[in-house]
Amino acid sequence: MKRLLELLTGTYGPSGSEEDIREVIEKEVREYADEVYTDALGSLIAVKKGKGRKVMLAAHMDQIGLIVTGIDDNGFLRFSNVGGISPFNVIHRKVRFQNGVTGVVSYETELEDIRNLKLGKMYIDIGAKSKDEAKALVNIGDVAVYDAPMAVCGDRVTGCAMDDRAGCAVLVETLKRVRNTDHELYFVFTVQEEVGLRGARTSAYGIMPDIGISVDVTLTGDTPKSRPMAINLGEGPAIKVKDASVIAHPKVKELMIQRAREAGIPYQLEVLEAGGTDSGAIHLTGAGVPSGVISIPCRYVHSAQEMVDLKDLTQAVELLVTILEKEIEI
Repeated sequence: MKRLLELLTGTYGPSGSEEDIREVIEKEVREYADEVYTDALGSLIAVKKGKGRKVMLAAHMDQIGLIVTGIDDNGFLRFSNVGGISPFNVIHRKVRFQNGVTGVVSYETELEDIRNLKLGKMYIDIGAKSKDEAKALVNIGDVAVYDAPMAVCGDRVTGCAMDDRAGCAVLVETLKRVRNTDHELYFVFTVQEEVGLRGARTSAYGIMPDIGISVDVTLTGDTPKSRPMAINLGEGPAIKVKDASVIAHPKVKELMIQRAREAGIPYQLEVLEAGGTDSGAIHLTGAGVPSGVISIPCRYVHSAQEMVDLKDLTQAVELLVTILEKEIEI
């Protein structure tokens, strides 16, 4: 799991430019699936064929990023956000473009009050001395992502893009471990989740599953003076009750709880006040798809140093495997 997570979090793949991360994931899953294909919007779908329930499992490949909107005469890049970017999370952070060009994010020092900092007052410094020099390296519309290699802190790891490469790692390992199942399983690595659950919407429409389960990160309430939330790092995967995009289907939620209890897998119940996951799109597909979410507790979400506990990931894999290898009555 550690090797896989390091590989995935270190691969470029902002919303709308998921080609590199899709290629990496495809290499990991191809020999374990009966069929692997890419849909029209770019989501990668690995199928394990069967005659039982049609189950869609989704984790998004894309990560948040900074898109170049302009280049000034001195070679500094102006940018906007791709996904949820806080200006305070990117101050003096190193970022990297797909072609390997790196830069540092900073802000206009004449700002009167740092509390009023907006992305429009920020820039990326790639070391260029002029507009022409910068344009030889970066174009308008190019997207940079955090350049923050994964670091190990005991059972915990930090780095960029844990949202949602942690979920992708869980799906990859689940696909490798599932053996005896009668269900038809669709492991979907979706695109453009960070900009509106777009890949999940189109891939679910193409699959028309009987049940949907997404795997994504969630916030925690276990850091000093954090917003109260009953999710702690290292205490097991969370079974979602509700977020801003979905109220988990009661039967899916209860199935997850039942399987966790039967297998002795620790779990937490999650109510996320803001934010959503791919299940927010999946459950509205067609006439409706009973859907739920297994969440990975994650500190410092949408920063360059997101933190997860490897035990939570391995237990999420165990939970998914026990769900998929048993009867699903929804």
